[in-house]
Amino acid sequence: MIAYTDLQEFIARLEAEGELVRIKEPLSPKLEIPEVTDRVCKLYGPALLFENVAGYRMPVLTNAFGSFRRMSLALGVENFEALAEDILQFLEIEAPDSIIKKLNLVPKIKRLANIFPKKVKKAPCQEIVLGEDKVDLLKLPVLHCWPQDGGPFITLPVVITRHPETGTRNVGMYRMQVFDKRTTGMHWHLHKGGAHHYRVAERLGQRLPVAVALGPDPAVTYAATAPLPDDVDEIIFAGFLRGKPVEMVKCITVDLEVPATSQIVLEGYVDPGERRLEGPFGDHTGYYSLPDYYPVFHVTCITMRRDAIYPATIVGRPPQEDCYMAKATERLFLPLIKKTLPEIVDINLPMEGVFHNLAFVSIDKRYPGHARKVACALWGLGQMMFCKIIVIFDAEVNVQDVSECLWRLGNNIDPERDIFFVQGPVDALDHASPQAYYGSKMAIDATRKWPEEGFGRDWPDVIEMDPQIKSKIDQLWKRLGLDLWLSKRR
Repeated sequence: MIAYTDLQEFIARLEAEGELVRIKEPLSPKLEIPEVTDRVCKLYGPALLFENVAGYRMPVLTNAFGSFRRMSLALGVENFEALAEDILQFLEIEAPDSIIKKLNLVPKIKRLANIFPKKVKKAPCQEIVLGEDKVDLLKLPVLHCWPQDGGPFITLPVVITRHPETGTRNVGMYRMQVFDKRTTGMHWHLHKGGAHHYRVAERLGQRLPVAVALGPDPAVTYAATAPLPDDVDEIIFAGFLRGKPVEMVKCITVDLEVPATSQIVLEGYVDPGERRLEGPFGDHTGYYSLPDYYPVFHVTCITMRRDAIYPATIVGRPPQEDCYMAKATERLFLPLIKKTLPEIVDINLPMEGVFHNLAFVSIDKRYPGHARKVACALWGLGQMMFCKIIVIFDAEVNVQDVSECLWRLGNNIDPERDIFFVQGPVDALDHASPQAYYGSKMAIDATRKWPEEGFGRDWPDVIEMDPQIKSKIDQLWKRLGLDLWLSKRR
C-alpha cells in the first residue's frame, strides 16, 4: 500500500504514470471545464489539471479517480481483490478460540495499531486563514456543471460531523450548492449518517458544527464514500487503507478535526429548522434531481494551503468518474457481502444502472426458491436496500459480462413466475417512484428452474462446440488468414 502525503503527491504519481494531462488553455468553471471533463470521461481519458481557470488563481483537478487504474493508484494497490480480503479482516476480526488463531491475529493487531488518526498542531491546510469577516466562497473556482443547475456546486466535499450525544464521528460526501459568499446547501439524504446527526441536533434544539475538507489525500476522499457500518470511523478506515495514520488538526472555529494536508477547509455550522431550496442538479442518474429544501451550511472560517488545488468531480450520465469509485466499492466490499451470504459467487452493479438501479448476482443455487431468498437478503444489507432491480443467475454465469447476462435473462425466465415485487426504501434521487424515499423494487429469478419449483419440462443444454474441434481450429487459426480482416473491423 502507498500512503500519499497529500493530493499533490497523488497528482505527481498520476503524472509519472501518464495518467494526467495539464490543461493550459483558459477555461471557465461555469460549464466549460465540466464540458471538457465530461467529454474526457466518455472517452475513458486521463485525469485533468486545469492550470488556467478564468477569473481564479487556483487550479482545478477533475477525473482523478476516473479509471480502474487510477482507483488502484489512489488506494495504492495493484488489484482490488487482495485489499478486499484485508478490508474483510479489518471489519470482522473474530475472537480467537485457539492458539493458532491467536498467533495469526498478532500481525493483524499490529497493523491495526497503526491506523488510528494522529493529532498535529500545525497543518498545511491552515497556512492561510480567512476569518468570518473575510469568508468568500465565490473566490473558490466552484464548478457550475450543467446548464439547468441551480448554481455552482461543491461536488467532492469530505463532510465531517459528530453525533451530538455520543460524539461518534461521521465522514460523508454530500453535494453543496453555493448560495452566496457565506452559505451553501447541505444535501443530506434521509438515510445518510450526516443527516442522522442533524436530526438528533434538531431534536435537541442545537446547532450542529460541520467541517468540510476539500482535497485530502485520496484514501480519505474514498473513505467518505465507502458503505461502512455505522460504528466504523471513516478516518480510521482511511488509515487502514493507507497503512498509516491520517494526520488530523483541530479546526479554528468549530470543535472538529480535519485531515491536516487538505487543500481547503470550510468550517461552520447548520442551524436546527433552517432550510433553503436547493437544486436542480445534474446528477449521476443522468437526469436533473429536482429542487427541494435542505439544511443551510453557514461558513465561519476558510483555511487553505498556499499551493491549494481545487478538487472536483462531474456527475451525469455514465460513464463518469464516480462510476469507478462505485465499482471499486463493489469489488472491495464483495467479500463482506459473501460473509453474510456465502452462496453468492459474484455481483456486478453495471455502470448503466448508476449504482442503485440494477444488480446482476450469480449464486450457488442449493434449494428451491434460493434466488428469491438471496434477493430479499440483499435488500436488507446497507445501501443495497436502494437497488431497484436484482437479477439472480446460476453460478456459471459471468455476471461481469452484460451481454451474457441479457442473453441468459431473455431465455431463462417466465415473467409471471420469475418476477416478484416488494415495497421499501428507495434512493432520494429516484424520480420514478410515486413518492420520495419509498417505492417498489423488482427481483428476477434467471436461474435454471428445478422440478421442486413446479417446473415439469426438460431444461435444455447450452450450445457448446466439441472441445477437440475447438483445439484443432485453434492450431489452424493463423493459417486461415482471418486475423488481418478481423483486426480492421475492430
